[in-house]
Amino acid sequence: MTLGGKTAFVTGGGSGVGAVIAEMLAEAGAQVVICGRRAAPLDAVAARHPNIRAVTCDITDEAAVTAAIAEAAPDIVIANAGASESAPFVRTELAAFQRMMTVNLTGTFLTLREGAKAMQGKSWGRLIAIASTAGLKGYPYVAPYAAAKHGVIGMVKSVALELVRKGVTVNAICPGFLDTEMTERSIANIVEKTGRTPEEARASLAATNPMHRLVPPEDVARAVLWLCGEGSDMVTGQAISVSGGET
Repeated sequence: MTLGGKTAFVTGGGSGVGAVIAEMLAEAGAQVVICGRRAAPLDAVAARHPNIRAVTCDITDEAAVTAAIAEAAPDIVIANAGASESAPFVRTELAAFQRMMTVNLTGTFLTLREGAKAMQGKSWGRLIAIASTAGLKGYPYVAPYAAAKHGVIGMVKSVALELVRKGVTVNAICPGFLDTEMTERSIANIVEKTGRTPEEARASLAATNPMHRLVPPEDVARAVLWLCGEGSDMVTGQAISVSGGET
């Protein structure tokens, strides 16, 4: 496939699945703008391919998101940036709940909204949110995160219907536990709170996947490429699970 002549904007592109998505889009010929809060990891990813450039941008800052996406004028927007925290529900503080909503739901809202604005008047566009299986089911100890990801999926389904006759598709990709830095932080948290070894903690997360594997970020990136390629025009308003049969 080729995405030559297309511009993509990827949030959270300095690490994990966002970096892999950015590289695959660049390899397919797209000009890719990656954003995040920290310049150093963004610059490291941008150095891997001449089609990638980096801008610092906090996705919870409305003015910053508006300016960054308007400047990029993208045809493809990947709302990937997010964060997770865990705690028993009865010990979850309001501030923690609000953090999960702000980063995972509000940040995605701003990214998709400004992406939709940038695509007005174009005959083709792709808005893709990297959600989670937590948006399709519940997990213990991450109620605010799951609530935010459920919100992302509801937003995607609604926006897809608004844009359905404008040549812009809107979808969510829902990975299970990914083999990325975010999952490593979850493993460290399990080790700290339960006394399990890192190997035991990793195995407990992998066991949620019927294949007993963490999801390779490359599989998520390939799903993004499929949604941007030929033969995907009729796919919109979907929450596509990449989870080894978990959901």
